[in-house]
Amino acid sequence: MKRFNSFLTEHMEDFIEYRLQLGYSVRNMVHYLKIFDRYVIEKNTTWASFNPLFFLEFRASLHYENRSKNMGCRMVKMFFNFLVRKDLIQENPLLEIAQLPKNQIVPFIFSPEETDLLLNGVIKLMRKTEQFYLGDFSAYISFLLMARCGLRISETLNLLKTNYMPEERTIYIEKTKFKKDRLIPIPKAVADEINNLIDVRRLFFNKENNPLLLVKSNQTKLSKNYTAIKFKEVIKYINLDQPRKVIGTTNFCGPSPHSLRHSFAVNTLKRIKL
Repeated sequence: MKRFNSFLTEHMEDFIEYRLQLGYSVRNMVHYLKIFDRYVIEKNTTWASFNPLFFLEFRASLHYENRSKNMGCRMVKMFFNFLVRKDLIQENPLLEIAQLPKNQIVPFIFSPEETDLLLNGVIKLMRKTEQFYLGDFSAYISFLLMARCGLRISETLNLLKTNYMPEERTIYIEKTKFKKDRLIPIPKAVADEINNLIDVRRLFFNKENNPLLLVKSNQTKLSKNYTAIKFKEVIKYINLDQPRKVIGTTNFCGPSPHSLRHSFAVNTLKRIKL
């Protein structure tokens, strides 16, 4: 199946291949070039059409926020740089087009009371059947580590059993997002819950084959999708479900699992200032 259909098809495919050879991911690139390709067809475009006004109108046609519009134009600009290097055009018509101002992002912050409400809601919604109990318990521990210790969701899902040291009440995070190691102290209440999870695992498994701390009843890894589903359930249960809102150039985010980590940082700073 052809990805592109305009008169630029061959050049777009060459550009994608060129980017792949350099070792870059091309998923976003293909996405935006497909949109541009359709626009070129829709406007009956020729080489002579490519002037700055054409690209300003293309950007205005995108039904995205400014950040995504800038991303799309940046991808198209890179493609036209490629065309310049191939001597197909003399200069890049997007060269002098300034980026749109980015929308301000206002993250959702849980208050300490809302955090408690959410964690208690997760416990109440835990299914007690053998098929789901361990997975739901593991998801609860993931949320607990984000809310009480500030871990990233990926860090909770990739924790090994050996990363948790119960005597010291610490968790060792190897190679974080910024390629650093961290030793994180955890509150006694959190350690107690992790110990409970480990005890439950012993009841479920005669022989443990998975080195990860958070697993489901079939010993498979707790996935990001699984935690996202549980998070959405509990947010609705405690009546905090709200969509993202865009007012002018400001994005007001709805609650997400990452909000727990962000709220931990914000509320900790507030306590320190007090």
